[in-house]
Amino acid sequence: MRIHGGRVAGAPGAEGVEGPAPSRRRLLGLAGTGIGLAALGAGAWGCGPVEDPASSTAPPPGKGATPGAGGDAFTTPPPGTAPGPLWQEPAASGALGALDALAVAGDVVLVSGDPLVGRNVVTGKAVWSREGVAVPGAKLLVSGGTLYLASAEYDGDVVGLDPATGRETWRSRLGKRFSQPRTIAADERHVYVLAGILEKDFSTPNNVIAAIDTSSGKVVWQERRDAGTEEYGITAAAVGRHLVYTDYRENVTVRDTATGRQVWTKKIGRSNSGRFAVHADLVVVADGQRLRAFALADGEERWSLAAEEFTRFHDPAVLDGVLYAADSSHVLRAVDPAKGGTLWRNDDLLKVAYPWQFTKVGGTLYAATDLDDKGGVLAFDARDGKHRWTYNDGTGSLEKWYVASAGKRLVALHGKRLTALPAV
Repeated sequence: MRIHGGRVAGAPGAEGVEGPAPSRRRLLGLAGTGIGLAALGAGAWGCGPVEDPASSTAPPPGKGATPGAGGDAFTTPPPGTAPGPLWQEPAASGALGALDALAVAGDVVLVSGDPLVGRNVVTGKAVWSREGVAVPGAKLLVSGGTLYLASAEYDGDVVGLDPATGRETWRSRLGKRFSQPRTIAADERHVYVLAGILEKDFSTPNNVIAAIDTSSGKVVWQERRDAGTEEYGITAAAVGRHLVYTDYRENVTVRDTATGRQVWTKKIGRSNSGRFAVHADLVVVADGQRLRAFALADGEERWSLAAEEFTRFHDPAVLDGVLYAADSSHVLRAVDPAKGGTLWRNDDLLKVAYPWQFTKVGGTLYAATDLDDKGGVLAFDARDGKHRWTYNDGTGSLEKWYVASAGKRLVALHGKRLTALPAV
């Protein structure tokens, strides 16, 4: 019997704002370091041993900072010193560079892969494990207490799992005319998917974007996308009446979530399949050397912020009303998302890998770095951008890092290793 019950719950400024010119010191630093090397902090701190940056192994699980009597009261480490891991566990190979390879749902942490495993965020112990439920590179789309996935049986279904138990609680399909759908976003009413249109020769030269009702599992609307658009490289978010997405074809597109009608689409100067940020009535995208903010209602450009010449911005994020973004010259900025003004910038990260993903706990901003054998999880004071510490697991893996917050803990994914850290 199929259960249809997985409901989703809630998931004019000055234009041409420019950043300051690079200093002589910074230009000399860039010339001397090339692309820049990542530096570790002063070691792994806590009640356990100090982590050796040259070591191929991290401190033993459970030897990190010790919680207080309440279980979540962690002591702040000295400046420049990273905390040790609370626990470490193996992770299945299957992330494949996906943007959403790591997710936290309640007290369960999930990593994209096969088998798909749910681990307790406090202990790291597996609470459930299922093989054959996640396709390679699956987007972990958790909303309203349900994890939505394309069926790994490639039967055209979209399934919903309970993240706490791994049990299937919801299922729907687009129909026999369409190939394997890919989930891209969700809101309180719909799961949004892309799917190829099956031709007689079983090819899929064209595709549709569709909304599936999270109560009934039925298709609410489906719209055929323009010829030549691709099914892959889509990043999307559903915000109120707007479904926003970017793609490999240098487009930013907004549709009406109720009807699927295209509200507007706009060409940007660079292909973008990375994360974008939404704040109030604006969507902010990284477009090469610039951050650009467009009005969700009509696509009007509200502001633009430039990085230094020959640099490009990476994925922005809005956390607690502040936009954070790093660029390829290793500058990290905090920006007013409504007007594009810079609140602070950190120019002292030449020896630290640039971040691509952010989360925030209290007054600390945490970031995960892109591909770099000496990158890791970075901690910054959210008030002024001062770099506090860098955690690295010492494996030397060139795979990108991921980080997510879970209460007063962080979970970090790197290659085939999942690590929990105190958010200190």
